Amino acid sequence: MVKQLVIKTNGQGLYEFTRQVEALVTESDVQDGLCTLFICHTSASLTIQENADPSARYDLEQWLNRLVPENDPNYTHTFEGPDDITAHIKAALTATSLGIPVMNGQLVLGTWQGVYCWEHRYGSHRRTVAVHISK
Repeated sequence: MVKQLVIKTNGQGLYEFTRQVEALVTESDVQDGLCTLFICHTSASLTIQENADPSARYDLEQWLNRLVPENDPNYTHTFEGPDDITAHIKAALTATSLGIPVMNGQLVLGTWQGVYCWEHRYGSHRRTVAVHISK
């Protein structure tokens, strides 16, 4: 089964969509297999992170912003603003796809793990994630 999810974002940050993926796993009726996620964009990424304490997500975002600072005079791909090339760099450093095992009809995630779209741009976006669930 292959479906697409649309994740609405409102600026930089991590947006959890674990429940939507779980619903697709249930719909697929796959008991044991693999759920592969792929984000169809070059300025956002995917990650599995802690979903209990929001400070973990905040710290990750702050760390990545320090690692990839804006307004570097060597950047040339800045047509859409100071977050243009930095969003592409952040997406290149993180993941555009994830593979999550499915066992007994459920995603195999740890107690505090959630599936996130990591938005690297300031503006609001609709991010498309392809979801492939197979036996």
